[in-house]
Amino acid sequence: MPDPDVVIVGAGAAGLSLAYHLCAPGGAVPLSVLLVDAPQGPLRPPPRTWCYWEPPGGPYDSALAASWPRLRVRAADGDPTVTDPSPFRYKMLRSDAFEALVGKRLSGAPGFRRIEATVTAVRDTPDGGAEVLTDGGQALVRGRRVFDSRPPRRLPPARTTLLQHFMGWFVRTERPAFDQATADLMDFRTPQPPRGLSFGYVLPLDPHTALVEYTEFSPAPLSADAYRRALHHYTQQVLELGELHVTAEERGIIPMTDGHLASRAGRSVYRIGTAGGATRPSTGYTFAAVQRQSRAVADDLRAGHGLRIPAPYGAWPRAMDAVLLRALDSGRVTGADFFTRLFREVPGERLLRFLDGRSRLHEDLLIGLRTPVVPMLRTVLELPFRPRTGPPPPTAPEESTP
Repeated sequence: MPDPDVVIVGAGAAGLSLAYHLCAPGGAVPLSVLLVDAPQGPLRPPPRTWCYWEPPGGPYDSALAASWPRLRVRAADGDPTVTDPSPFRYKMLRSDAFEALVGKRLSGAPGFRRIEATVTAVRDTPDGGAEVLTDGGQALVRGRRVFDSRPPRRLPPARTTLLQHFMGWFVRTERPAFDQATADLMDFRTPQPPRGLSFGYVLPLDPHTALVEYTEFSPAPLSADAYRRALHHYTQQVLELGELHVTAEERGIIPMTDGHLASRAGRSVYRIGTAGGATRPSTGYTFAAVQRQSRAVADDLRAGHGLRIPAPYGAWPRAMDAVLLRALDSGRVTGADFFTRLFREVPGERLLRFLDGRSRLHEDLLIGLRTPVVPMLRTVLELPFRPRTGPPPPTAPEESTP
């Protein structure tokens, strides 16, 4: 086949989002786009959920499973803090609905093609392009630019690396148990691990149905049985849901690291999504940054400009993330108290912009005064002297909830 202008490796949130924006109607420069998806099997991720916040009227609103105007955080003693982050709504998008919505646009795009193959490597070619390799080192396709969305096989050297790991159940209860207008973002009435933090996460779909998750920020994931025990405790002992039916289960691992994940892997090879640094280190949220990254790439290429991939988060947010990760990992800051205090004392809209790395410097400084100042300052002073060590044993990070 003729060499396409753009080859996208992987059809997760990052790969599909980039294809969606590249194949939008109009554009000064027509582009040929090839999406290489993994074949059915272990390399293709199972159905999963992405969550993010934005005002109503977003491009994917027609495919949302639900959205919520209010957010709640519960302290370890159960004391609730409810916030209205207007104009933002917290949105839940299932991967199958997202794929169907994106597929409608791609099916009508004249320059788009999609194939299935197991990709083993991506590399530059001497003529200025790039090629995608499959089993045995065979060249599958060449293109002017290749965007690789596969999760990183190893995380970069870092001063602090934690994992956000979780299991979620879609449950249906016998009695009405959920408030459809309120999402429980963090419920700290869970047993806390020796290192890091844990919390429950509840996204109601109707009075009887919700996604209920057990989540940890800690150095290593749990076994499947351990997650299920934690979920059973949370649904029965904490939420007291009573009789329920688990209709689906999902599980994920998201890296939380202050190591540098570069968006460029060669002259004509780029990384996008988690592999390109789109995961916010302090929260694990990825989907919103993927959209910013994808729109920026598509705007440049469709306009015929030189390609510039902006960093998903600026230097200041990344520095704040490094401090928080170290403070949590060292135990100087108790995660449950830290996040509960933020939600109690900072207006919801401002806090969500802060968590997305979109707040202003003076807002960040005001928010910083609502954190444990002495432990955070001690961590700030310590960080420059901490070495960046090699990554922990390989993991398979996934873009999923939250």
